[in-house]
Amino acid sequence: MSWVIKVPSSTANLGAGFDSVGLALNLYLELKVTRADEWEFIPVSNHLNGTPRGKENLIYQIALEAAEKYGISELPPCKVEMKSDIPLARGLGSSATATIAGIELTNQLLELNFTEEEKLEIATAIEGHPDNVAPSLMGGCVIGHYDYEVNWIKLPIEGITFLAVIPEFELKTEEARAALPEQFSYQESVLASSIANVSVAAICQQNWKLLGKMMKKDRFHQPFRKALIPHYDQLESFLEDKVYGTFLSGAGPTMIAIVEDSIVERNLPIWKKEFPHFDWLALKVENEGLKSLKLNVSY
Repeated sequence: MSWVIKVPSSTANLGAGFDSVGLALNLYLELKVTRADEWEFIPVSNHLNGTPRGKENLIYQIALEAAEKYGISELPPCKVEMKSDIPLARGLGSSATATIAGIELTNQLLELNFTEEEKLEIATAIEGHPDNVAPSLMGGCVIGHYDYEVNWIKLPIEGITFLAVIPEFELKTEEARAALPEQFSYQESVLASSIANVSVAAICQQNWKLLGKMMKKDRFHQPFRKALIPHYDQLESFLEDKVYGTFLSGAGPTMIAIVEDSIVERNLPIWKKEFPHFDWLALKVENEGLKSLKLNVSY
């Protein structure tokens, strides 16, 4: 018996929704899992070249951590073939997809029958916030809060393109977090929160013009992190008159523009020619989230 686990990528923050708002995108991590004599992780796509092939693999580490929460210290060995079209360390949720995949691997191997809420609680405890893991698990746009429990709202998103502009260099989350201030004044906190509040309302109404306006006003992370992104201001200005808004995806360095489908179709070749050193991906929201399918035939 084999099974396939498929997890969508995600983008987080959407401007001022720091550590709280994220949405799933149609790039995927896919695992084909088969019982074996020992653990082996086999990358079958370029984005995963160089990832660990044994128990040091992040997916195995997450799977074991999930199992240990239920008093289980060993997992039955498997061969895991890994495919991904999600660039690593670019702010598109590659670690969050590994977290969700690892939890589902434990769920399937040990037949634990986790509910969606249980998977989300485990994933959020591991990640520390729900902004990437929640949409990768559930799909759509998820607005969440976490302290000792996860509170969340899911919204389906249709009819709009999220245009990812991906540079060649990586940016580790730790470096991006180090750029943030340790505290805000009370007055600054109120201002930043009001921007985030209007942003959430705009998402709920799919008022992309208003959301784009709020993205530019973000006080929580983009003003500090853009110093780590040499092309930030140039790219934002270049796209400004054609898109609703542009934001730093997660911790960066990828930037994402919210843009009408027809405008992408007309302008994408021009934009690619103007900035040839970036990878331009016209992405859609994946509204379904994690999928797991048992197979009785070869993959």
